Amino acid sequence: MKEDKLQKYIESLIPPRQGILAEMETYADEHRVPIMEATGIETMLQILRMKQAETILEVGTAIGYSALRMAFALPKSKIVTIERDKERFSKAKEYIQRAEKEDQITTVFGDALEVVDQAGSLGPFDVLFIDAAKGQYQRFFELYSAFLKPGGIVVTDNVLFKGLVATQDSPTKRIQNLVKKIDHFNHWLTNHPDYDTVILPVGDGVAISVKRGEENE
Repeated sequence: MKEDKLQKYIESLIPPRQGILAEMETYADEHRVPIMEATGIETMLQILRMKQAETILEVGTAIGYSALRMAFALPKSKIVTIERDKERFSKAKEYIQRAEKEDQITTVFGDALEVVDQAGSLGPFDVLFIDAAKGQYQRFFELYSAFLKPGGIVVTDNVLFKGLVATQDSPTKRIQNLVKKIDHFNHWLTNHPDYDTVILPVGDGVAISVKRGEENE
């Protein structure tokens, strides 16, 4: 209960979004489109600012909310974002066009497991942001981290999955299998020999992984 009150307090300090971002939040809520939780995305944006990220690759566009948040926060950055759902991809393109961010955000349509070469050719990247099919997190990480620069960062959302990775109290067998996959990914990630990782209990759980390399030695 205390943690819930603390979370609500922190959320109350975040200024409300205006204009197209507020519209997108309403659309996502009404159409059950998952977008990053407020505290999680604010944390990620602050990390991107500190990193001064110039190139970002996002796996999981949905309606383009996170991509636009990153574009507004880092107006000099270039963002590549991948989405496989045709309807959401079309909606993302619409929002990006209305926000006049077409020159900053490049959209790639297709399954992230199948458009690796296409998206990767637009790199290398300072940051990889993974927010797509949770059961494929490890595969996404393995495929797309290859396009990171030394010292690059991987941000992975939903790694605590409503706390179910800790309680293992899953309502259905499908959810239970998904929880096991995320839990396995978390252990794999935090023990990865090439990355230093911390999991932050903000939003739905955000993992920050820093690639070891020349900049970190």
